[in-house]
Amino acid sequence: MRTVLVTGPGGAGRTTLAAATALAAARKGARALLLTTESSAPETVLGTSLGAEAPTPIAPGLHARRIDPGDRFRQEFLAFQERAGAALDLLGAAPLDEDELTELPGSEDFALLQALRAEHASDAWDTVVVDMPSAAETIRLLALPNQVRRYLRRLLPPERQAARALRPVLAQLAGVPMPAQKLYEAAQRWETELSAVQRVIDDPGTSVRLVTEAGPVAAANLRAIRAGLALHGRRTDGVVVNRLLPTGSADPFLAALSGSQQTALKALREEFPDVPVHEVPHLGRDPQGVDELDALIDGPAGETADTGTGETGDHERNGETAGRRPDPWTVEDRLATDGLLVWRVPLPGAERRGLGLVRRGDEIVVTVGRFRRIRTLPSVLRRCTVSGAGLRDGVLEIRFSPDPDLWPKSD
Repeated sequence: MRTVLVTGPGGAGRTTLAAATALAAARKGARALLLTTESSAPETVLGTSLGAEAPTPIAPGLHARRIDPGDRFRQEFLAFQERAGAALDLLGAAPLDEDELTELPGSEDFALLQALRAEHASDAWDTVVVDMPSAAETIRLLALPNQVRRYLRRLLPPERQAARALRPVLAQLAGVPMPAQKLYEAAQRWETELSAVQRVIDDPGTSVRLVTEAGPVAAANLRAIRAGLALHGRRTDGVVVNRLLPTGSADPFLAALSGSQQTALKALREEFPDVPVHEVPHLGRDPQGVDELDALIDGPAGETADTGTGETGDHERNGETAGRRPDPWTVEDRLATDGLLVWRVPLPGAERRGLGLVRRGDEIVVTVGRFRRIRTLPSVLRRCTVSGAGLRDGVLEIRFSPDPDLWPKSD
């Protein structure tokens, strides 16, 4: 199964290109689904209303679904309230009714991730295209499952569930379920759900596609976005440059604007030498309806909306297995030559001035611009000290020296 996460700067046309990507997959015979949290824009692009309960048929092979974060929030909150009923009664708390619940900030993120996991598990689709939030929000969203799981493990570590056998007895004596037991049960449910979401994100068939317009700051913006995606191990499968004007216009204004776009397009190709850069012509209007989306697919840049159906073989040749992509952070053994172990972190687009590195116990914190990731050190590196780091050719190399007090001594 292919999962294409379409994102980019605001206003670049990512919803239109997400719809075109899903339509292209359907035109090639795939069972394609478009997922979106937007309310009006996708309906305008597709030319039909979308349901939130079930996918809406759009064209042969193509369905679309609008995710309702408010409904998802209400369902989850009411289920939690029911499970915690005994504890709430003990505290004298009055339960909330469904009609007085409004979603909290962040509900949309969890609703989108849950819907993606559910559709992935349904086995009803060959291709799922997700109309993601803006690029910076997408990076944070894709990092969310691992971050929340880390918080849960720190706050409610499973190994500290002391006296588990005594809890049923204590619950009977108190007459209500023990709060600690409920907390651990909730944490386990979240762990199961978030692990399933993480498997979808890490699946070899999941990739990110960046949509941008050809402006003077496009390359700089996408450079920072690509570095943030790489920091969290996300694969960028292409850059789609939207709304390109035709060249050679006799109108001086249009000629100057087209020339500026071509300069930006050249900079993007230089910035992404190892990633396909696709061109989408300006139609002179915003596409509305499936017939007009076909114009984006059938034009000279018809490969723009290609979902990469041939990439499965590439994954297998690169050593990727079904369900899991190899960790791009690799440890290089230079003990024999330099007395070092080197943790290599691919960070294409990263710049030294925005790079930060801190070790904290058995974890390391890497900051790239406004994005940050915390990772647990591999076991071999926990017995070492950080001796230096350097960014070279888009790869951060963190050097570790064996700690004599912790490193095994040879006889």
